[in-house]
Amino acid sequence: MNIETKRKQENEVVSAMIEIYCRKNHHGKELCPQCRKLAEYAKQRTEKCPFMAEKTFCSQCKVHCYSPKMREEIKKVMRFSGKYMLFYHPVLTIRHGIETIKAKRKEV
Repeated sequence: MNIETKRKQENEVVSAMIEIYCRKNHHGKELCPQCRKLAEYAKQRTEKCPFMAEKTFCSQCKVHCYSPKMREEIKKVMRFSGKYMLFYHPVLTIRHGIETIKAKRKEV
């Protein structure tokens, strides 16, 4: 898989998780300003990631490029949204699971 495809997929997953979180917690049809800011921040971090070729997901990266505040925000969003992903975005969830399994096999 090439780097641009990985960036696109990572952005899709993060955006989907932020959308779920915002919809369920802030009850709007559009992203609220706080969630929009987080989505933009996450996209910028993904676009500038120098480890995209080697890493699987940000949580498994050696270097955490998110600021501490934004890192806590994205963790909160992911913890909350993870349990809904299979229902709202089954293809993204399955693809994410496959990539996780592949990464774990490479580690061993």
